[in-house]
Amino acid sequence: MAIHAEGIVAIVIFYLLILCVGIWAAWKNKDSGVGEGSDRSEIIMVGGRDIGLFVGGFTMTATWVGGGYINGTAEYVYLPDFGLAWAQAPFGYAMSLVVGGLFFAKPMRSRGYVTMLDPFQQIYGKRMGGLLFIPALMGEIFWSAAILSALGATLSVIVDIDINMSVIISAMIAIFYTLVGGLYSVAYTDVVQLFCIFLGLWISVPFALANPAVADIGVSAKKAIYQTAWLGKIDPDDAWLWADNFFLLMLGGIPWQVYFQRVLSASSATYAQVLSFLAAFGCLVMAVPSVLIGAIGASTDWNQTSYGAIPPKDKDQSDMILPIVLQHLCPSYISFFGLGAVSAAVMSSADSSILSASSMFARNIYHLAFRQSASDLEIVWVMRITIFVFGSLATAMALLTGTVYGLWYLSSDLVYVIIFPQLICVLFIKGTNTYGSVAGYVFGLLLRIGGGEPYLKLPPFIYYPGWVAQEKIHHLTGDVEHYVQQRFPFKSISMLASFLANVAFSYLTKYLFESGTVSHKYDFLDAVHSKEVMDKTTLVGNQDNIILSELAPVRLGGALAGTFTNADVLSDDGESSAESLHNEE
Repeated sequence: MAIHAEGIVAIVIFYLLILCVGIWAAWKNKDSGVGEGSDRSEIIMVGGRDIGLFVGGFTMTATWVGGGYINGTAEYVYLPDFGLAWAQAPFGYAMSLVVGGLFFAKPMRSRGYVTMLDPFQQIYGKRMGGLLFIPALMGEIFWSAAILSALGATLSVIVDIDINMSVIISAMIAIFYTLVGGLYSVAYTDVVQLFCIFLGLWISVPFALANPAVADIGVSAKKAIYQTAWLGKIDPDDAWLWADNFFLLMLGGIPWQVYFQRVLSASSATYAQVLSFLAAFGCLVMAVPSVLIGAIGASTDWNQTSYGAIPPKDKDQSDMILPIVLQHLCPSYISFFGLGAVSAAVMSSADSSILSASSMFARNIYHLAFRQSASDLEIVWVMRITIFVFGSLATAMALLTGTVYGLWYLSSDLVYVIIFPQLICVLFIKGTNTYGSVAGYVFGLLLRIGGGEPYLKLPPFIYYPGWVAQEKIHHLTGDVEHYVQQRFPFKSISMLASFLANVAFSYLTKYLFESGTVSHKYDFLDAVHSKEVMDKTTLVGNQDNIILSELAPVRLGGALAGTFTNADVLSDDGESSAESLHNEE
């Protein structure tokens, strides 16, 4: 196997740069928040809640701009019969950040939550919080595994090194600086990583465009030259499918801990909103070079390149179009620079997902559900252990399973179908309870799983209107794969059904118990007739700087509920004194 020395040197330089920045960020902020009385575990999860606009804008953009984002955008623009019309991620995730900033960032940040699961456990209790942790964890772990898997394949295309070795080294670096510095290291390395992505890809684009094998992409946008036009089109029969996927990205991109981790680390609620809007713009800007590279791939006569006469789409390598363009249409020294950009992109996603998963487990599962008396040092060590465990799990999945993308697609659907409607209920709908939450969970799960998942070869047991039988030919093996395509927007319908089930069952059980139709002794979840109706003032430990009117009353014991918020950092609408606190009471 040939080893490209220049490629190895380029990767080593990029990795050392990112590692050094991660360690420096941890050292620079080692005492941040300590003087204000913040717990060390909370500092690891959300920093000192002092992330400013510059670093915050970059790290919020890195929520979605990673290896999967830039590779996937280029792939869909390149694919015949799809094209730019079906490359929904840039606009979908940008809209997700706009909607998140408009409606979700302020209530989450102003109430001082530490993780996305905090409001669920406040309103629905620790057991329901544990159930909602499952799809959230699956999403983060499978996302990390998917992008690490993509990195291995990308590096092997250009540098011709062992895939396993490249994945393991990349994961080890990301795990190490996340262990050392928590959110601060993740945020500061995001600045470097996004700069690397932007610079690396933009340097590559002019060289690829200038290659004699590439036709004018302005012409090939609307006219078939070597394959169908790369602008693509949406057939009327596929309109509902397109809309379903778009809403999945736009609304399903909100209820992720990687997003709320950035929201909750902002220095104020207003800053959290501004960061969301900045990141939406950043997502669109960062997609431009990927779109151009996909268009270049669709406009290339591959017979004139070192790649060979058979184009990538006929070798089932469409998902690798970005590194293939870098390798075969750019000079070697340029392709290696672009390679560093791609590897940096992967780590910018993997580190934050691993930190997000460990934050939710350490706080919402270990601390609030099982060990409410745990010390801050104990929680810190649980976080460190789970960062290593979840990082290793994602790495193992990237190396050992061939269905990691299918697992991520399914788990991201579950985040949309289950967690998003529950998040709306806990933030905006008064009166929902644990019974409604369970009903919504079950309805959403059954309706989504019932539609099947072709990537996992999971057949449907619910055939929605408009379903069609399709077949996919694997060009390398000649195998024909038969599957069912659901053209009905069943994911969005499942989400709406989950939401309506939550509201309906909540109000139904509330009526049944409060009217005496069903005896209170059967309220086994203690969700409707609870003796532990919590006063607003018991929700927080320090009441010097918090607007109590923003906090929803919840049904939990004071020992548990007092751990949900940090009052030192909540108010950004003005100071709240002890006097005003007594007025509230």
